[in-house]
Amino acid sequence: MAATNLSHLFKSLDLAEFNQRFSTAEQCLKVIADEKWRDGYVCRSCGHTNYCEGKSPFSRRCTRCKHDESATAHTIFHRCRIPITDAFEIAWMVCGSPGISSYELSRRLETRQMTCWKFKKRIMECLAEGSGLHLFEFSGKG
Repeated sequence: MAATNLSHLFKSLDLAEFNQRFSTAEQCLKVIADEKWRDGYVCRSCGHTNYCEGKSPFSRRCTRCKHDESATAHTIFHRCRIPITDAFEIAWMVCGSPGISSYELSRRLETRQMTCWKFKKRIMECLAEGSGLHLFEFSGKG
């Protein structure tokens, strides 16, 4: 699966452009799903390539084994406990200013500081591993 470098996308957007492109959960999930299955869908359970619409928006369900996979599964947004729009905003802010504190993120998003710290940590781990924020480099730990 090709890694998608979101940091280049995020760095090229100013606040108005970011808000226009990622203001709804549907817009964010569409970007994730489009990139995740850009090379085609393959079921992680049985390897089948045919699918139908899944239970949640932009998820896919295998037509053979009925395994349902969300767009965020196995990405840096996997099991993210904040709204996807907030997660995208944190990623955008961290890519633009890696030194931004979790306290500042918390203040801007009106979210708990520890929540912002944990998600920022995921993003920073991805940024440290390679040349940018890659959608599929999250290991699922933490």
